[in-house]
Amino acid sequence: MRFLAAIALSLGMLSATPALADATIPTKDAAKSKDVSSVPRYEGSFILDYDYRAFTDITMPLSRLEKTGATDSRNNNVFAPKQKAELEGARTRLIYLIPEGRSPLEVVRNYQEAIAAKGGKTLYQCKDVDCGGNARYGVDTGGGDQSLSMYSYPPGEFKAPSFSNTYCVLTTWISDQRYAVMKFGEPGAETYVSVHAFVMDENSSCKAFNGRTMAIVNILEQKPREQKMVTVSSSDLSKGINSAGHIAVYGILFDFDKADIKAESKPQLDEIAKLLKSDPKLHVLIVGHTDNKGQLAYNQGLSGKRAKAVVDTLTKSYGVVAGQMTAVGVGPAAPVASNDTEEGQAKNRRVELVKM
Repeated sequence: MRFLAAIALSLGMLSATPALADATIPTKDAAKSKDVSSVPRYEGSFILDYDYRAFTDITMPLSRLEKTGATDSRNNNVFAPKQKAELEGARTRLIYLIPEGRSPLEVVRNYQEAIAAKGGKTLYQCKDVDCGGNARYGVDTGGGDQSLSMYSYPPGEFKAPSFSNTYCVLTTWISDQRYAVMKFGEPGAETYVSVHAFVMDENSSCKAFNGRTMAIVNILEQKPREQKMVTVSSSDLSKGINSAGHIAVYGILFDFDKADIKAESKPQLDEIAKLLKSDPKLHVLIVGHTDNKGQLAYNQGLSGKRAKAVVDTLTKSYGVVAGQMTAVGVGPAAPVASNDTEEGQAKNRRVELVKM
């Protein structure tokens, strides 16, 4: 599909090319998937895709998506909401196949009623083109306008195998989209729920899903982050580089899916700057690493931007000589642990200093 999408782009066509193989109606949930106990599923639904992260951040639009004038890495026009909930905590994302004959509106209303029964409320809701952006696009598209789907399931996290059920849901055109953001719970420990329901386009090549309602549900349970960040001192950085030729640091943090360095990274940046300024002859590669979630090319690009952000910050804010550093992004190409667990993924998301 991505090859066909590239051809479509070269011809000036929309790149929301449908998948080329039929989907499969499931008889059970996807392996290792489960509901969040506080947010039950729509009765009779099956889980097609499941992703859980113990601590991450997510943006839930709380107003219409509006054109910003920027473009993304896929040459889409960027659309963003003026109002949004930027949240951190435990995030569960599920894609459900809704029982046949049920509409997106019915699904969203059921979630709203269930959360209202818990004392919660709806923060925002919209339908179809009123949501802003391209109301027909899924996630894996390029050369057009960004869609609400790209907030429900960020493109950088898309790694579904070609022609799988998830691939079909995320790469085909949609219609009758409905969206709502809700929250419930005590202040400081609230649970936020976004429900993005839509109908799979009748012209989809994933014929088994033609006309069926799907729902992408994101559940963010607010909780404090475990304090595990360790700042590596300049002396330890020097020892590591001189003995092994490189050293990994985990004290440089970035906003989710961005190259913006978080404020809490300052202690580690202080130590790196101290090391480099103490030895003007030292030249290092600043290497960005990611886990394997998302597309390879996307992760390589993101890791490169993050490495460059570190170099730029050390140069502009600390006065480190630019010639002492070279930014390199390798994405998931050099893991230090298995990406099959959250712990391994956390170890793989790092910045390394490599002596030249």
